[in-house]
Amino acid sequence: MTTRDAHHMAQAIRIARRGLGLAWPNPAVGAVVVAPSGEIVGRGWTAPGGRPHAEAIALEEAGHRAEGSTLYVTLEPCNHEGGRGAPCSSVIIAAQVKRVVIGVRDPDPRTAGSGIEQLINAGIDVTEGVMAAEAASVTLGHLMRVTEGRPAVTLKLALGADGRIPRGDGEPVWTTGPLARAHGHLLRAMNDAILVGRGTVAADNPSLTCRLPGMSCRSPVRVVLDRRLRTPPTATLLDDLMVPVWMLCAAGEPQPNADLLHDHGAEIVPVPLDDMGMIDPQDALETLAHRGITRVLIEGGPAVAESFVAADLVDEAVIYQSPNSVGDGGLMPFGGEGLDRLAKNGHFTVIATRTFGPDRMTRWRRIRSCSLALSAA
Repeated sequence: MTTRDAHHMAQAIRIARRGLGLAWPNPAVGAVVVAPSGEIVGRGWTAPGGRPHAEAIALEEAGHRAEGSTLYVTLEPCNHEGGRGAPCSSVIIAAQVKRVVIGVRDPDPRTAGSGIEQLINAGIDVTEGVMAAEAASVTLGHLMRVTEGRPAVTLKLALGADGRIPRGDGEPVWTTGPLARAHGHLLRAMNDAILVGRGTVAADNPSLTCRLPGMSCRSPVRVVLDRRLRTPPTATLLDDLMVPVWMLCAAGEPQPNADLLHDHGAEIVPVPLDDMGMIDPQDALETLAHRGITRVLIEGGPAVAESFVAADLVDEAVIYQSPNSVGDGGLMPFGGEGLDRLAKNGHFTVIATRTFGPDRMTRWRRIRSCSLALSAA
């Protein structure tokens, strides 16, 4: 890997992030076209809804200047007909690109190395595995959906200095300051869906939208785990019907409130229960993946957090911690273990820390997810 290759792939990775939360059901991909002179003549990222693809956008911007160029792309170009345009491998060949540098192979069986093979057979020089771990990280949701049948999961919690979560009483209770909360809204914008339990809806009555200035259009699908559909139709999240609400309830059980909630804009989605009579986290995620979701942000309370961590279904955890204690009335997450659950079980490692005013953010990543990103290299 040359310094130049790493530089331009890093640019493509940054560009790819612009599609996070918007590109599903397709992966968020970034592409950069570099002319023989070294000038960048085209940039692209996956458009909202997944089409056009990043490569097509970048090459269209480059126009005739793409001839003899090098294309940097975070994910292997697709090699299958999608019904909405030619495969990216064909578009690249037609543009007379000389060299293609790829971050990570696409495990999707419709491509899975065939895109690279198609380019090589056309006489294009292909280099793969450049900044592979970083490229895999930005497309982790797609990799998880293809290889494990579920979206990538990020758990977000806001705790006091004593490790507790405040109890709500029908209205939101802020643990952290405005800067940390703004970063939390940015997380919402970078995910396809946000998931909570019915208890969070009852305690906080949240809207679950992205309320950063100018970014309301980046609000994710709102998913509520509500086994018996007891969410009231007056809940705030049902006020804004521009953002979908999916209510995941128990399959095979009577749901007398289903029609009422549907009339108020919710989509009712039955899912299987586990042995304890609760909505099974694995089945819930598989249901979301089947609907095209690649990245889920969990903002539920301690019970929902515990259920997904216990099932080993959390890939990243973003923990905000205030310098102020919540007090004895607060709830301790992870069955009373608090953050020790992440620190001591050996499944997670800290990958980043950051401060937002007086609040501290720690980002944990599941070691198996790290391995998946590295194996994609």
